[in-house]
Amino acid sequence: MRAEQSSLLYLHIAVLLFGGTALFSKLIDLSALDITVYRTAVAFVALILLLTLQRKKIALQTSKDYLIAILLGVVVGLHWVTYFAGMQMAGIAIGIIAFFTYPVITVFLEPFFTQKQLKRKDIICAVVVLTGIYLLIPEASLGNQVTLGIITGVSSGALFSLRNLLQKRYFSHYGGPQTMLYQTLVASLMLCAFVTVPPSALSQSHLGLILLAGIIFTALPHALFASSLRHLSATTAGLISCLQPLYATLLAFMLLAEKPSIVTLIGGLLVVSTAFFETWSVTRNKA
Repeated sequence: MRAEQSSLLYLHIAVLLFGGTALFSKLIDLSALDITVYRTAVAFVALILLLTLQRKKIALQTSKDYLIAILLGVVVGLHWVTYFAGMQMAGIAIGIIAFFTYPVITVFLEPFFTQKQLKRKDIICAVVVLTGIYLLIPEASLGNQVTLGIITGVSSGALFSLRNLLQKRYFSHYGGPQTMLYQTLVASLMLCAFVTVPPSALSQSHLGLILLAGIIFTALPHALFASSLRHLSATTAGLISCLQPLYATLLAFMLLAEKPSIVTLIGGLLVVSTAFFETWSVTRNKA
């Protein structure tokens, strides 16, 4: 029982930190791509130190696994860039709600990886999510920053869904920290050629926030999340993860004075409650 309680605490801390990651889209005065490159580089160093201290294997088993790791790193790198870009354009609350369409997107992508068929409830959930997203859009114009941010956030959710499905299908035999080690490395190397602010031009403030984002808000929550799964079910982990938009919105309100509108809260409630339902429904059927 004590192990389960500790795991539950680790899980909540991990989800809170995942939600806090969104704050760095506003706190760090850099482009979404620059934030991603430096954050992933720091996270890679932190993860390799963690695995070394824990005396866990770093090398992968086969050459094919290295190719899969590269593919996963490319997808997750694009996911992180669009994740931060969406919030920079639309604000943290709207950006993370748009991203959290990913559980429903996953349901529609999963038939391409498995024999699972879509059900009527999946179509209804998609309609509810689209209604929630519609409420977030201020005007149907691609020239509007919020609208662009929502589209970018949904794209980030789609990339995240694709990464999860690929990882589950081809890379599930590796632990969380080891998996993220290679993904952060590939993402950083893939995007570093496009960095607009070189390391020598970073201020002390930038460096401090990047270290905070990479170690405390990237490497640590992934390690805690992986650790919590030893004593908790995937259902519990998935459902508690749905608290991430709530944590992010509360932190943005307390630390950045971002106050979501009533319409945003209603749209967010539709999206997040549908994500919660889809997560519960999928994991229940697998139990």
